[in-house]
Amino acid sequence: MTPDDFTRAFAYGFCEQNAASLADLVADDGTVQTLTGLWAEGRAEAEAAFTAEAAGIFSRARLVTGKGSTLPLGPDIALLRQRFVVSGAISETGEELPRFGAMLVAVLQSDGLNWRAITLSFTHLP
Repeated sequence: MTPDDFTRAFAYGFCEQNAASLADLVADDGTVQTLTGLWAEGRAEAEAAFTAEAAGIFSRARLVTGKGSTLPLGPDIALLRQRFVVSGAISETGEELPRFGAMLVAVLQSDGLNWRAITLSFTHLP
């Protein structure tokens, strides 16, 4: 897996509401701030946070990839920035929310086979 593969894997996991696959993109001791502001430390907490979002606001959501970049910080570390458009999010009343932008920023570390986030922040863009 490359850092670019990370972006695709994140988008697929998000669109499939697959919290386990999203959590697998996080290092064992990584940290995550989800799109709804949930904070998670470690892969197990990340999976619980992604599960909560998939059961609620993002149960039918989709991501469309926008502009992104990867900046190598060393041989096994990279900074990933990826813009998405989120559609299909639903309100508490069940109504579809308007599309909105979101930014994924992650520091990735390679274990020689895969790149995983040691810190990941997924935030709403105004």
